[in-house]
Amino acid sequence: MRKLKNTELNRKSIEEFKKAEKTPAIVILDNIRSIHNVGSIFRTSDSFLIKKVFICGITATPENQRMGKTALGSTDSVDWEYMKEPKELINKLEKDNVIIVSVEQADQSIKIQDFKPVDGFNYAFVFGNEVDGVRDEFIKASKHVLEIPQAGTKHSLNVSVAAGVVLWDYYKKCGLDNT
Repeated sequence: MRKLKNTELNRKSIEEFKKAEKTPAIVILDNIRSIHNVGSIFRTSDSFLIKKVFICGITATPENQRMGKTALGSTDSVDWEYMKEPKELINKLEKDNVIIVSVEQADQSIKIQDFKPVDGFNYAFVFGNEVDGVRDEFIKASKHVLEIPQAGTKHSLNVSVAAGVVLWDYYKKCGLDNT
């Protein structure tokens, strides 16, 4: 066994990425404080061919040069848009028949392994602030609230780790993991 060289990874060019069929998912970054978490989530979104990233509230946008350290160019491949207020974004998504799914610990959350996406629908996954979580406006607008089961003492994953778990799970459930 040997490690693959970068030239053997069959990476898409940005142009190929833009033309590629996308995973029927949107990522919403709600008041994320750490620019490094935002950059990391962009890389994960690139990895799983996510349609678009919406940035809300205080979350840094890709124009910030410091994001490059963790984003590694993925802000050029993944489409993104900034919307300051949740209400405007929620209205837009509902008009487009996108199912909003918050990732949070809540009284009526469902475990990620029990989440069954329905073919033909687009889903928007909301990831929240590292301390306060997802804002109530998004929780109330969500058709589902997903929770990642945790067995340790903290019951708190880094937001970029949580995004990786959720987006991989969704990608796999959509049958797209055979690349």
